[in-house]
Amino acid sequence: GCGTTQKEESKKDGKLKVAVTFDAMAEFVKAVGKDKVDIITIIPAGTEPHEFEPSTDSMKALATADMLVYNGMGMEPWIEKAVEAAHNDKLVKVEASKGVDAIKNTDPEEVEEHGEFDPHAWLSLTCAAQEVQNIADGLAQADPANKDFYEKNAKEYIAQLESLRKDYEGKFKDVQRRDFVTGHAAFGYLCRDFALTQKSVEDVFAEGEPSPKELAELTEYCKTNQVKTIFAEEAASPAVSKTLAAEVGAKVEVLDT
Repeated sequence: GCGTTQKEESKKDGKLKVAVTFDAMAEFVKAVGKDKVDIITIIPAGTEPHEFEPSTDSMKALATADMLVYNGMGMEPWIEKAVEAAHNDKLVKVEASKGVDAIKNTDPEEVEEHGEFDPHAWLSLTCAAQEVQNIADGLAQADPANKDFYEKNAKEYIAQLESLRKDYEGKFKDVQRRDFVTGHAAFGYLCRDFALTQKSVEDVFAEGEPSPKELAELTEYCKTNQVKTIFAEEAASPAVSKTLAAEVGAKVEVLDT
């Protein structure tokens, strides 16, 4: 995003300029805002959001945006300082996860460093619906003339999420194996929704490689339970997931947060 030119263009084409922190937020804003919004994603695709540090370009995007959508719950610890530094009085700020039924972190070190909640709420289809509604409310606040348009789109998208939830519910209902192994413990909300269990290489905040002892335990778990697939993410420890898969004779599939 490069300053004044973009700002002028935004005014000229009448579109609302919305800065979002990462891809999932961009998807929700696009679903609700459609052709009335221009979206700038602050965290590049493939970057681990927990470790991101805002750049000069990020600050420019925030300085000229009409609205900012971020997930919250410790996902973007740098957000308050970045907003403060952007000096943008007209910026409408939307914390998408506000009001969701949050999962609490149980690890005292994680709580101390990142806060008390698991931030990956958008991976629950029910919580995603709440995030979409929050975004629709924010868009209506930033652009009251198109409030009905945003409401209608949000309603349609929330209906799609509900349909997908029912589809998943049917598919997961009769599944015998209810546990899965992944590179990063991002799927707690999905697990809660469908009574699944995740075992992971990294913690909720995608930090640190596992110790030899932890990796040995995970390897043992995979062998004992005949785990056939290890799920990996491009941004979170794919190398360790691949090593683990090779060790236990499993294939690697990609899960995208």
